[in-house]
Amino acid sequence: MQQQQIVDYRERIETAYREFNDRHIDAVLALMRPDVDWPNGMEGGRVYGHEGVRAYWIRQWALVDPHVEPIEIDTSRPDVIAVKVHQVVRDIEGNLLSDSIVNHMYRFSGGLIARMDIE
Repeated sequence: MQQQQIVDYRERIETAYREFNDRHIDAVLALMRPDVDWPNGMEGGRVYGHEGVRAYWIRQWALVDPHVEPIEIDTSRPDVIAVKVHQVVRDIEGNLLSDSIVNHMYRFSGGLIARMDIE
């Protein structure tokens, strides 16, 4: 992976998490391909495309309040950006449901997020 590409991907990942935490759906979707393939970490399975991700997040945020902060962004693999995140999930009343470290794996295409997986 070229150095400029690494910087761009790192910036896009950091922006995506910041905008997700601020609940700016359109800003995050702008960083994704229109046909993005996204994990449904809450209900299982996958969602596809901007409208699939939007609908999933709206359902998710009606039930829980997730906050994810990147701890480490690994750009050493040529085809995948690995992001270790600190994930805190609260219910809508603010009660802690989980506090964990999770690994997110991103694939890009055309400079946009094409797929994300949770490991």
